Amino acid sequence: MNNITVAGQLGRDAEIRYLPDGSAVANFSVADSQGRDKPTIWWNCSLFGKRAESLSPYLMKGQAVTVSGNITEREYQKDGATHKAMDLRVNDVALQGGKREDAPAPMKKPSQDAAKARQLPPQRPAADFSDMDSDCPF
Repeated sequence: MNNITVAGQLGRDAEIRYLPDGSAVANFSVADSQGRDKPTIWWNCSLFGKRAESLSPYLMKGQAVTVSGNITEREYQKDGATHKAMDLRVNDVALQGGKREDAPAPMKKPSQDAAKARQLPPQRPAADFSDMDSDCPF
């Protein structure tokens, strides 16, 4: 298989759709800028399954990401000519950078019971050593 890792920014928000079997597919594009004097390479990416559903709200235009996956080739017709395009079937996605202002809220907040369970136990008072002999050999 042809595996590749691409780091860049999303060119559009992820679009989620569902296949006839009910599995989710998130489609998005990643711009891979090679530098000032070189052209930007655009990758059409597809992410499948539960990760597509859970990550699609965070895959917004401008978000810095690193994606890795398998290169797939497809043909399409345009103006009577056959063209080829290289797409990326994504295996892994890593969101880069800090939290965005317009990012969605976290999925769940921990319950108060869970927060209480994480608290440290009360500390015992320090021992009183005033009654010990002061003739310590060290």
